[in-house]
Formats: sequence, C-alpha cells, structure tokens
Amino acid sequence: MDVPCSRDKVQPALAAFGDGLADAHIVFSMATGERYKGELAFDFTVPTAAGDPYAIALANGLVEETDHPIRTLFSDVQKRCPVDSYGVDYGIVGGFKKTYISFPLGDLQRLSALVGIPSMPRALAEHADFFASHGLDDKVSAIAIDYAHRTWNVYFSGIPAEVKEPQTLQSVLQKFGLPEPSEQLMDFIRTSFAMYTTFGWDSTKAERICFSARSSDPTALPAQFEPQIGKFAKSAPYTYTGERVLTYAGALSPSEEFYKLATFYQKTSKLSDRVRPAT
Repeated sequence: MDVPCSRDKVQPALAAFGDGLADAHIVFSMATGERYKGELAFDFTVPTAAGDPYAIALANGLVEETDHPIRTLFSDVQKRCPVDSYGVDYGIVGGFKKTYISFPLGDLQRLSALVGIPSMPRALAEHADFFASHGLDDKVSAIAIDYAHRTWNVYFSGIPAEVKEPQTLQSVLQKFGLPEPSEQLMDFIRTSFAMYTTFGWDSTKAERICFSARSSDPTALPAQFEPQIGKFAKSAPYTYTGERVLTYAGALSPSEEFYKLATFYQKTSKLSDRVRPAT
C-alpha cells in the first residue's frame, strides 16, 4: 500500500491498548481521498470496563490534553446512553485519531435523546428534525469524536430505502451543502446499509457524508474503478475462517468524492452486524 510503517509509531498503541486486543474487533482501513493519501488505519474496539480510550491514550503519551469542550462529549454520552463498546481509530502514520461510542444494536439511540446531551454540538439539534423526517430518528448506532480536527460523526444503521432514491438523496445533499454525486457513487449508495455525517464542532455545516455496505466480494463496485481498493480487498490479512469480510464506503465532501475500504482482520459478531451486506 506504499504506507511507511514504523515500529516507533505503532508499538506505543499496542502497549497502551494491548490487554484488550486479543478479544477486540480489529479492522484495517484505507481511503482514496486526498486527506487520506499515504495512510493506513487500524480500528479496534476497547472494552467498556477499560474506560475512556482518549484517557488511556493520554496516560500513555499518545495524545496531549486539551481544554476544548470536545473533551467532555465522550463522558456526557457515556453517562446518558447505553453503551455496547468503545473504539479507537489509529493511523499507522498519523497516530491516534478518533474514539467511538457504539450503542447496542438492539437499542439504537434516538436523535431526540442525543440532542439533550449538554456538550452535544449544535449541529445535531439543527438537523435532527430533517434526519427524523427521513426515518432516521431511532437509528443512531454510534458517535465518533476526532479530537485533533475538532470534528465528530453521527452514525446511522439501517437507512431507509427512500433515503437512497435519487430525488430524496439529492435533497439530503442539498440540505448539507454537498454536491451531486457521480453516477458511479450514486450506484454504490443504492446498495448501502449505513451512513454517517461529519460535522465540525462550531459549525452546523456538514463536512462529509459517507455511505457503506458490507461484502465478501473483492471485486465489488468501488474496487472496479479504484485499483488501490481492489488490491487491498484481495490481499488484506485476516484471522478467521471463511471469506474475508469487507466494508466498502463512498463519501462526498464539498471538494471531492472518494471511497474507503475496511477489511476485518479480527471480528466479533456484534460489531460485524453494524454494517450489513449490500442489498
């Protein structure tokens, strides 16, 4: 993948979170966008008993403390919502990136409840009614926090079919100030099961929207026109029996559209089901 891998960069993360990695859900991921060039990430779950992943990273020198209000969002969500697991997005090159709070699949959270969390950025309240009008109010599966970039994501699992129809999708993208997708991205979105939107901390404007679907096919749609994704889909290592599990994603920002691929290296059933096969 032409990504430099330094032991000095990776070993501190393994040392900090290693106690939970044997039973963790572990994913390797890459993307084609300019923002992600030259990077390969590994995401992994953290047991809730271990506590806030950012606090663990801080204690082990992987990040620096911040007094920005984004620091309180994790604890506020954790105190007020049922939590299934925590997670970390860690770059082979860039280091610690995000923390995730995943909600139980049998108890997805409502936007109306999340809006009331004290430190929740105002973008959620701004767009909650719009999301709800498209059948997404009770489908929030996770929240992710990117401390370095001061951004956060809201994840929806099981997006309604009508959201993926061209006319409806166009209205969603217009609402968020995002351009019309290419025909190939539109074709992929029709197969997707989950989506997330990225917002900045101080703005209600969407920075990105991303749609995803699970597959075991290394030649699925994005791999057909993105050689890097096709290569990674066919060669990424994995530890379980059966076919390699892949999650393809298509994303759109004001300046570009791009594709992502996450390959499951080590899996747990409850995390595997968060993004389901294409339909």
